[in-house]
Amino acid sequence: MNRMGRLMLVCLGGAIGSGLRYLVSGIAARGLGADFPYGTFIVNVVGSFLIGLIQEIGITTLIIPESTRLFLTVGIMGGLTTYSSFSYETLRLVEGGAWGQAWINVLVTTALCLAVCFLGIAAGRMLVEARA
Repeated sequence: MNRMGRLMLVCLGGAIGSGLRYLVSGIAARGLGADFPYGTFIVNVVGSFLIGLIQEIGITTLIIPESTRLFLTVGIMGGLTTYSSFSYETLRLVEGGAWGQAWINVLVTTALCLAVCFLGIAAGRMLVEARA
C-alpha cells in the first residue's frame, strides 16, 4: 500500500476513534457524573490496553497486516485516546481549585494506562505463543 493509502486509513481510523471518544464521554458523563473527566479516563485506559495488544501482535506476527495495524493503532487508538483532552481537563480541575482531583487524575491515569498497556503487550504475547 502506498503512502496516500496508509494516510487515508489513519484518517478514517482517527475519525472512528474520535467518534467513539465522543460517545464514551457522553455516556460516562450521564452515568457517572460530570464532576470528573470519567470519559477521558476510560478511553485512555482502554486505548492503552488495546494499543499494547494490537502492536504486540502486529509487530511480532503476520496476523495483523501493517495497514490494519496502522488503521487500528495510529488511526482508531490515536483518535480514541487523548492526552490533549486529559491535559486540558486536568488543568480545568486545577483552575477550579480541585487540586486533589487533578492529582488523582494525573497519577491514576498515568499509572493505570502504563499498567494496562503492559497487560496488552503480555496478552498479545500469550495469544501469539498460543497460536504457535
